[in-house]
Amino acid sequence: MLDKNPELSIDDDLIKIQIEFEQKNPNIILCSKPFHKIEFLNRLINSVKDPIIIVDMDLLYTGYVQSGMIKKKENVTIFCPDKIDWKEKLSKIISNISKERFLVIVDSFNGVYNLFDGLESARFINSCIMLLSSIGNQTKSSVIVTGMARKKDDDEWVLSPGGKHIIKSEKTGVYFLKKSLNDLVIVTLEKVGTNSRKFIIKQENV
Repeated sequence: MLDKNPELSIDDDLIKIQIEFEQKNPNIILCSKPFHKIEFLNRLINSVKDPIIIVDMDLLYTGYVQSGMIKKKENVTIFCPDKIDWKEKLSKIISNISKERFLVIVDSFNGVYNLFDGLESARFINSCIMLLSSIGNQTKSSVIVTGMARKKDDDEWVLSPGGKHIIKSEKTGVYFLKKSLNDLVIVTLEKVGTNSRKFIIKQENV
């Protein structure tokens, strides 16, 4: 639920957001526009000095890199798993984050759910993400999962398209990403009775 008067922070260098992400694991970033998601991920990746693993399930980020619209940093490794090699690549990622601190970005929930169908698969996906987060906690690695979502009339958030519920736990941080004028805005989605926080990332000067 969004607080009517959330705590506001200007965070152009994304340091405050990185600290926010360290408080919970995994963190889910919901948005309604794929271009806003890519813009935020690019800003976040450029602000992080730790090694980064991107699990690109919808191939959007990879497409931007291949087209030259986004320059791939040296500290970024991109995995594009499919249904056959998912477990193999997951094992490699787990091996990496068990040894040192990483930022792991799973982009996106929608792509993962399109890869694996059915309730049992959804539970398997959730188990994989929670396993990554649990191992990541040992090396202070952060796990971020993006998702294209919409808000239902009962204030519940579901993936869009498809309407599948987003599986989360008490340890999960959930945020909504949007654009206001030219600035990126991230708002925490808190429980009723708790204060939400808003982070504003100003447009980069070209």
